[in-house]
Amino acid sequence: MSDEARPIALDAHAATEAAAADYSGLDAWPAADILRAITASNRRAVDAVERALPELERAVAGVEERLRRGGRLIYAGAGTSGRLGLQDAAELAPTFGFDHATTLLAGGSTAQSRAQEGAEDDVLAAAEDVAAIGVGALDALVGVAASGATPYTVAAVRRARALGAFTVGIANNPDTPLLTAGEVGVLLETGPEVLAGSTRLAAGTAQKVALNALSTTALVRLGGAYENLMVGMRPVNAKLRVRAVKIVAQGAQVDEAAASTALEACGGNIRCAIVAAKADVSAERARAALADHADNVRLALRSLGAE
Repeated sequence: MSDEARPIALDAHAATEAAAADYSGLDAWPAADILRAITASNRRAVDAVERALPELERAVAGVEERLRRGGRLIYAGAGTSGRLGLQDAAELAPTFGFDHATTLLAGGSTAQSRAQEGAEDDVLAAAEDVAAIGVGALDALVGVAASGATPYTVAAVRRARALGAFTVGIANNPDTPLLTAGEVGVLLETGPEVLAGSTRLAAGTAQKVALNALSTTALVRLGGAYENLMVGMRPVNAKLRVRAVKIVAQGAQVDEAAASTALEACGGNIRCAIVAAKADVSAERARAALADHADNVRLALRSLGAE
């Protein structure tokens, strides 16, 4: 039997499944105490991500290298973990203009809004889903599972790695298969939940923080930001058009009237507008400089002597 098809058992004593004595009698607690306990556990979740920063840095390096070569960022998961991946992937286009992120979710599209608990055990579906989107050597795949033993997720990571993709496994329990299935294992050790086994709580918080940090860091380093501004944002509604003017004004250090003029000349492209306004060049020359420097605003400005 191949590793991809091998059954995976969750240790019944896994920390994320434990009923902690600290929360005994929870159902009889005042609302304020329950709220306090959940908030405190989420604070510990952020601490868990901070402890994992060295591994996350390795993950960022691998993801950045594949995306720089034109690859995709792919998340794989089941239940809450998969939906957190789906959420992160969905936000990358409006934030960075990055259209090459997708999610393999156990149970398919139905699982986006309705729990499909049985789907997480389907290792054959994982292999089929990886094959269906043509995962290959240019891609980076990040598997996420609180238990670290979700069969669908582990199988997806193993299969993607076998196909040459850069792979990362993120889990909330130590010594679990997901942490060794990929090239980089990221342990977010959040411990027992306030509500025993409900990993949408602290474990989910840690996963969201880690995914936000990983994708944002990689895409910022790939030119998705100039200074700390969202230069890849697409101004597709009234609110975002106002924001785009402010971004260009701040990035180019011009007033909003000049920023608006540059944006209009650049067809709403924020990168182009910043380069045109700050370097005092035409939209055409700004576009050419960006094209020569992989859409990196800082490098384009430097080539025009404006940085």
